[in-house]
Amino acid sequence: MRILWTGVAALALAMPATAQTLGGEVEKQMPSLMAIYKDLHANPELSFMEVRSAGILAAEARKLGYKVTEKVGGTGIVAVLENGPGPVVLVRADMDGLPVTEQTGLAGASKVRVTTKEGVETGVMHACGHDTHMTAWVGVARLMAANKAKWSGTLVMIGQPAEERGAGARMMLADGLYTRFPKPQYALAFHDAAQFPAGKIGYTPGYALANVDSVDISVKGVGGHGAYPQTTKDPIVLASRIVGALQTLVSREISPLDSAVVTVGSFHAGAKHNIISDEAKLQLTVRSYSDEVRDHLLDGIARIAKGEAIAAGIPDDKMPVVTVNKDEYTPSTFNTPEFTEEMAAFLKTSFGDDRVVQMPPVMGGEDFSRFGREDKSIKSLIVWVGGVPQAEYDAAKKEGRTLPSLHSPFWAPDAPAVISTATEALTAMTLKLMAKK
Repeated sequence: MRILWTGVAALALAMPATAQTLGGEVEKQMPSLMAIYKDLHANPELSFMEVRSAGILAAEARKLGYKVTEKVGGTGIVAVLENGPGPVVLVRADMDGLPVTEQTGLAGASKVRVTTKEGVETGVMHACGHDTHMTAWVGVARLMAANKAKWSGTLVMIGQPAEERGAGARMMLADGLYTRFPKPQYALAFHDAAQFPAGKIGYTPGYALANVDSVDISVKGVGGHGAYPQTTKDPIVLASRIVGALQTLVSREISPLDSAVVTVGSFHAGAKHNIISDEAKLQLTVRSYSDEVRDHLLDGIARIAKGEAIAAGIPDDKMPVVTVNKDEYTPSTFNTPEFTEEMAAFLKTSFGDDRVVQMPPVMGGEDFSRFGREDKSIKSLIVWVGGVPQAEYDAAKKEGRTLPSLHSPFWAPDAPAVISTATEALTAMTLKLMAKK
């Protein structure tokens, strides 16, 4: 993969003196951390299949003296390091890759191919950067173990499966994450970012990422010959009306001050030019921040589908069927505002104001949200760590071109900068929260 040691060195030189000690410890770990990263990147695993990845994290934690439990919520791992009285801090990394064929052309690119449970053969890639998350997790585990004299409390580090399916956090909690293991007062995580330069840290107080719902609509009709449409009830026409009417949910029913998205990502119907089908199928992604807006959107989708069907003269036994996929629902991520501001101010003392910046919320989803939602007393924060190589960022900005996004087959972060920055930032915050009095 791309190795930018000069970039890491430049970042280290830019750090204030107060950060040099921890930064130096991170720099010493980088060669072995990059070896782990290359392995994880070349061998990605899809959601619910993260056996090898989990094994790597578990083995690293055991060597450091953590008490490790595997197969929590499927393939999840929990590594606990007790170090006297004090707060419980949870640090999380997600482990799953995506069904994407890598096209970066870089040495060490993933060549893994699998057949999914749906029977589809696909390439697999860490197109969302979870390989950098896992590697930084190992870095934090090492630094916290090496600095036990500086802190007191209990560190709970978790390797979470199936984030891309919105299921892993829910499964780990259902498997007793907060009853079998110490329940945290603080929960920390990071995500690599494709929208700003490598080594910068972004934070968002309050809502940071969205509620994500996957909705299926089966639109029934009465099929027949395309030459005699009067004998049919065309589900394609009806589904098209539904698609159009759904846009009024955001434009006319939700306050302009609230954020919401209703996107129809898939429309399937029919098989031949001259045949009117008896069914059309729609697949939607629905995004929001507040639970109130989410409920309004989901209720509105069902209401519009039924209303348009009634207007089209569809009989009661052929009303559209609207299904919300509850197993893959991802709740919105809410960063505890005062805690977020406190941690951001602290990070600025180490990294400088120019490297720690407030970011607007996004409509992507992250099931890290569940760890804080499970108990509202938990102070929760996920930060962004920029991954775009500086030269590429500058060139794209100058030329007015779009950079590859997360989930792109071309996403190739500056892994050393992401890993070193995230390792230091997460370790620094954890040490501050658990500092000996």
